[in-house]
Amino acid sequence: GLAVGMGVGQALLVLLAASAAMPAKDPLLNICMDAKHHKTKPGPEGMLHDQCAPWKDNACCTANTSSEAHKDQSNLYNFNWNHCGVMPPKCKRHFIQDTCLYECSPNLGPWIDQVDSSWRRERILHVPLCKEDCEEWWEDCKDYVTCKENWHKGWNWATGTNRCPWGSMCRPFSHVFPKPKDLCEKIWSNSYKYTTEHRGSGRCIQMWFDPVQGNPNVVVAKYYAWKKRSSTAWMENVTPETNKAVCTLPWPVLVLLPLALVMLPEG
Repeated sequence: GLAVGMGVGQALLVLLAASAAMPAKDPLLNICMDAKHHKTKPGPEGMLHDQCAPWKDNACCTANTSSEAHKDQSNLYNFNWNHCGVMPPKCKRHFIQDTCLYECSPNLGPWIDQVDSSWRRERILHVPLCKEDCEEWWEDCKDYVTCKENWHKGWNWATGTNRCPWGSMCRPFSHVFPKPKDLCEKIWSNSYKYTTEHRGSGRCIQMWFDPVQGNPNVVVAKYYAWKKRSSTAWMENVTPETNKAVCTLPWPVLVLLPLALVMLPEG
C-alpha cells in the first residue's frame, strides 16, 4: 500500500506542478490591435522597411505599411509632418519610429483600449514609455515648430491633408511642449505615459531598440499583463462581507492538493 501511495502522491505532485506552471495563453500578449492597417495576428515579415526593421521577426505590420510609415505624405493617414515648415530629419525619425511601434509592435496588448472611431476599433492608452525614448524625442524636436498640442484631432482637413486650424500660430515645439512629458503624453492624446523607468529595466516600452539583442518589449508586456491580471483578480476576489482576498490558485491545485497530502506516506 505504501509504495502505491507514494507513487500516486508523486504523480499528483507532478501534475500539480505542471498545472501551476502552464498558464493558458494570455489574451494580452502577442496580439495586434484592431485598427486601420494592422494584421489580425502577428507573425514574421521578410522585409520591413528601414526603421520598422527591428520588428521583422514578429510584426503586426506588413512591408507595405512599413514603407508608407517613412513617407512625408504617407497613405497611412494622409498626415503631413511639415504643417509648419519642413520637419528636420533628426526630429522626423522619432515620429517614424513612433509610427513603426504603433503599427508593428505585437507587445502593446496590456494598453489596448476600445474606441468608437470611424477608422479603428482599438487604440493604445498610457503605454509607459522609457525615459530615454521620450527625452531624446523631445530633444531632437524641440527646435521644430508646430501649431497644435494634440495631433490626433482639431486639424483643418479641408484640402484632404492636415493643415493648421484657422487662427492657430506656429510656435516652437519647446513652447507647445515645455517638457518631454508634455510631448509624449499630449501629442497623441495619452497614447503614451512618460515614465522615469530606464531602457532595459523591463518596466517600460522602448520605441528604439536593437533587434540583435531581441525585442526588449516582450518582457515588459508580460510584466504589465501579469500586473493587470493580478489587480483585476484581486478586485474580483475581494468579497464585500469579509473584505478578504480569496486565494486564486488554479482549480486543479485546489482539487488535487488535499488528495496529494492524504496519499503521501506519513513521517
